[in-house]
Amino acid sequence: MIEVMRIAPGVGLAANQIGISKSIFVYDIGDGSRVVLNPVITETSGEWTYEEGCLSVPGLFWPITRPKVVHLEGIDLNGDPVSIEGDNLLGRVFQHELDHLNGVLLVERLDPDQLKASKKELRKLALESMK
Repeated sequence: MIEVMRIAPGVGLAANQIGISKSIFVYDIGDGSRVVLNPVITETSGEWTYEEGCLSVPGLFWPITRPKVVHLEGIDLNGDPVSIEGDNLLGRVFQHELDHLNGVLLVERLDPDQLKASKKELRKLALESMK
């Protein structure tokens, strides 16, 4: 999964994005790649709007408002508990990948005006994926 994320290139990847039905995501925001199994966000605070994209809709970015700080718990590859506070980009990556694991796509986070303005680009991506 880490290699797929790097090739894409991306800063995070959820297992179900590549057909793996497990509660796992990988991430790397520049300080080394990590794997989290059975991730859960236990706390959030603040609010932050930032341009967000997704490997599932390459090349498209939208301002998305999410909690600024999140506390994530899960398990690492050694079976040890993981407890991480992520703010700014790290917190956003955690939330984005958990959205994927919970079946929520980035486009579902768009407000109606953003969605309407992006319909043409989204339709083009959908048609390209059918080829």
